[in-house]
Amino acid sequence: MRIIAGSKRGMKLLSPKTGISRPIADRVKESLFSVLYNYGLPDGKIVADLFCGVGSLGLEALSRAALFVTFVEQDAGIVKILNRNIEKARFAKESKVITANAFSVGAPPGFDRRCYELVFVDPPYACTLEAAAGSQLSGLLNRLSEQVVPEGFVLVRTHRRTNLLEHYGWFQTIERRQWGNTAITILQQVKK
Repeated sequence: MRIIAGSKRGMKLLSPKTGISRPIADRVKESLFSVLYNYGLPDGKIVADLFCGVGSLGLEALSRAALFVTFVEQDAGIVKILNRNIEKARFAKESKVITANAFSVGAPPGFDRRCYELVFVDPPYACTLEAAAGSQLSGLLNRLSEQVVPEGFVLVRTHRRTNLLEHYGWFQTIERRQWGNTAITILQQVKK
């Protein structure tokens, strides 16, 4: 696992020795960020990386000129590796790490207590099998509606068999892409 492009291009990320992590494949990450560029992301944006693991998506965003990233991860052992990756990339001033369950806290304010322009939501696939109203994922997206700027984006990574709703509160699905078993759904907040 590595940073694909930007100021830290080619930097290898530290990862846990155990199989508890589900890192995003480099080719998927590269394709994903190509899609995000169509929306003017992440350059200059305030980003949150939920269920971040060792920080692959958030660090990629920082390498590609995101202004600030808040990382949320509940596993203390993984957080230690995440902090080492942030230090290795020299992004300590541009990031904040919160050790918490993202389903409970969403994306707490990080940079100047401002709302986010882009949020990565990458929970374990088992947590996203149910995406209907009233589901854990639906509850998180409702919480994020208060933490994301109007017209801000949320990107949700799920198994390809999971289909998100067209709407979650003020969020509307605007695009869905699939690579192998991975599906990425991009939602945008249409009103606040």
